[in-house]
Amino acid sequence: MKANETETLQKLQQLTAMYFTTLKPTNESNSYTVQFKVVNYLELGCLITDLLKLCILALDNDMHNFSKKDNSAAINVSLVLETILHLFPMDEMEFLGFVGEVVE
Repeated sequence: MKANETETLQKLQQLTAMYFTTLKPTNESNSYTVQFKVVNYLELGCLITDLLKLCILALDNDMHNFSKKDNSAAINVSLVLETILHLFPMDEMEFLGFVGEVVE
C-alpha cells in the first residue's frame, strides 16, 4: 500500500473509532443495539403507546375520530419527535463529513 493510502486508512480508522458510536454490537453476529434515554417507565410507556397510536392513525387515516373517542388517546407528538431526534446518528453524520474531506 502506498504511504498516502496508509495514512488515509489510518485517519479513517481513527475517525470511525471516534464517531461511530450510535450502534453498539451485540453478541449475535450482524446485530446491533441503539440506546436512548427516558426519564422513567411512565415516559417509556407513553412513548410506546404514542408510537402505536401514530401508526394506527397512519393506517386508518382517521385522526379526528380517534381523538374524539378518548381524550387520553391524544398523541404526544413532541415526545415522538424528540425520541426520533435522539435516535438520529449525529456523530455518524459528522464522521461522513470528515470522510468526504479525507477522500477528496
